[in-house]
Amino acid sequence: MNFARIAAAAVVAWIASIAVGFFVNTVLLADLALANTPPMRQEAELMGLLPVGFVFLLVGFFAFAYAYAKGYEGGSGVMEGVRFGVLVSLIVIGFGLIWQYVAFPISGTMAAAIIVDAVVEFSIYGAIVGAIYRPVGVPARRAVGA
Repeated sequence: MNFARIAAAAVVAWIASIAVGFFVNTVLLADLALANTPPMRQEAELMGLLPVGFVFLLVGFFAFAYAYAKGYEGGSGVMEGVRFGVLVSLIVIGFGLIWQYVAFPISGTMAAAIIVDAVVEFSIYGAIVGAIYRPVGVPARRAVGA
């Protein structure tokens, strides 16, 4: 197992998730979030807790990249990563995200948006991890024509 590649994949996916999360939450889902504000923290309180979220997000990406490496089957890294991301998203949806809808007074539209977002985002993060991770002793593929 290539721990340096696991760490690199985790950090790159974590950085990408901050950018993607910002775009999703402040652009794509901004109106839905605004319509569902009663169960959410006030913005100032949320901003104060972001560092905690970012730290645990990084821990999660290390676990994500490690789990990918443990299950890597030797195929196209990006496609294996996408499949792995979809699988993880289904686990997260089943064990966590759906319970936001059950426990908090958010709309069905917001719940559906969160679920679709999870599948898309985890597919992206899986593709990133799959593109970066290579087991020890497996050289990087050369570009066509190089």
